[in-house]
Amino acid sequence: MFVKIYEYHVQKDKVDEYLTIQQKASEIYSQYLDLHTMFLNSKDEDTKWLEITTYNDEVQYNKSMNIINERKDIQDLFEAFQSLLLTDRNEIKEEDFIAISNV
Repeated sequence: MFVKIYEYHVQKDKVDEYLTIQQKASEIYSQYLDLHTMFLNSKDEDTKWLEITTYNDEVQYNKSMNIINERKDIQDLFEAFQSLLLTDRNEIKEEDFIAISNV
């Protein structure tokens, strides 16, 4: 199983918009990929979010993302998402993992 983890900071007063954007994006992604996403909000830093998504296969992920990223609606959603990030902490950290075991 292939896993993507993103870390970013969302403005406190923009959380509802953030979740709406994520829902719309998930609907598009699920047309191409079998995925499961969890959104975590830090207890210590209320602007900090983790997005953890699992995919069945990295090769299929890469093929599908090439198609998805060409879509205008995804580009618009990503632009809207970026506008919700904290101005002074607008970096999006991204990491890839391979799931080895579930307990």
